[in-house]
Amino acid sequence: MSDSICSLSFDEVVDRLLKLKEPYQANYLAMYSSWYGGIVTDPALMMVPIDDHLVHRGDGIFEAFKCVNRKVYALARHLDRMERSLQGPQLSLPVSRETLEKTILAAIRAANVSDCLVRLFVSRGPGGFSTSPYECPASQLYVVVTTLQMPRPEKYENGVTLMTSRIPTKSGYFANIKSCNYLPNVLMKKEAEDAGVDFTVSVDAHGALGEGSTENVGIVTKNREFLVPRFDRILRGTTVSRLLELANPLVASGDLTRIAETDITPQQAYDAAEIMMFGTTFDVLPVVRYDGHVIGDGRPGPVFRRLLALIQEDMLHCDEMLTPVEE
Repeated sequence: MSDSICSLSFDEVVDRLLKLKEPYQANYLAMYSSWYGGIVTDPALMMVPIDDHLVHRGDGIFEAFKCVNRKVYALARHLDRMERSLQGPQLSLPVSRETLEKTILAAIRAANVSDCLVRLFVSRGPGGFSTSPYECPASQLYVVVTTLQMPRPEKYENGVTLMTSRIPTKSGYFANIKSCNYLPNVLMKKEAEDAGVDFTVSVDAHGALGEGSTENVGIVTKNREFLVPRFDRILRGTTVSRLLELANPLVASGDLTRIAETDITPQQAYDAAEIMMFGTTFDVLPVVRYDGHVIGDGRPGPVFRRLLALIQEDMLHCDEMLTPVEE
C-alpha cells in the first residue's frame, strides 16, 4: 500500500478494478446482481454496494447448494429453507420464486462448468448506514457461482478430526435463520484451523452438541442408533435432513435400530461407534477423533459408508431433487 493517498476518478477506479487479479479469483465463475440487473463473469466486477445492509449489518439471508453433472441438487429444499429464513428478519424476495429459479440456472449457464457451488444472497438492500431497515428502498438478490471444492479423497478414506468449540451457540430464534451474520461461525472455523483439526462443534447451554461452523453433526451409538442434535436449537441442514429420510430403510433392514433427534452430550459422542459431519459441499464425512478421543476403532465406519453411498445415489437418480441446467 502506498503512503500517498490520491483521489480517483470513476474511470481510474474502473481501470484499477480490471487490473485487480488475484489467484483465488479463478474460483469465481459468475455473479447475478439485481443491483446491476444482470450477470457478470469478471471477478473484479463481482461487488455489492457498501451501503447495502448485507455488508455493514449482516442484514440478509443466504443459501448454498451445488450443481453436479449440470444438475442442481436439492434446489427445492434450499429455496424452501430460504423462504423460512426470510420470515424472521421480515425480508422479501425482489423476484418471484419462478424467476429466482430461472436466474439461478442462468448464472450457472454463464459459469459454463458441469460442477459448481451456488451461493444465493437476499439482502435488505442499499440505502444508508444506520440499523434502520426502513432506509432501504428495496431488497436485492445476488447469486454467486464458484468452483466446487471437495475435500481430499483421504478425508473420506481416513476420516477427519473434531474439537469442541468454545464459541457460544446462537439462540434458538437466530439459530433457525440462515442469516449473513456469521461471526460465531467464522470464529468456530478459526478455532479449528488454529488447533489443526478439521471441524469444531458447539455445545449449548444444556450441555448438548449443537452444530459446526457450517456443518451438522450426528452419531451412531454402539446400539446402532443414528442420532442428531435437536433442530429446535440449531439450523436444520438440508443434507442431514435428506439423509435422515434416506436412512429409514436401514432401520427396516436392522442395520440401524433407531433414528432420532435428541440431546447428545460430548461424552455420548466420545463413546459412540461413529460420528459424522454433514454438509452441502462434502455430503458426509467420518470423524475418527473427537477432542483427542478415538471414535470406534479409529476408522470410517459402516454406517458412514452406507450414508455416503445413499446420498450419492440420490443425486444421480432422485429426479424430484434434481433440476436440469440446459445447455
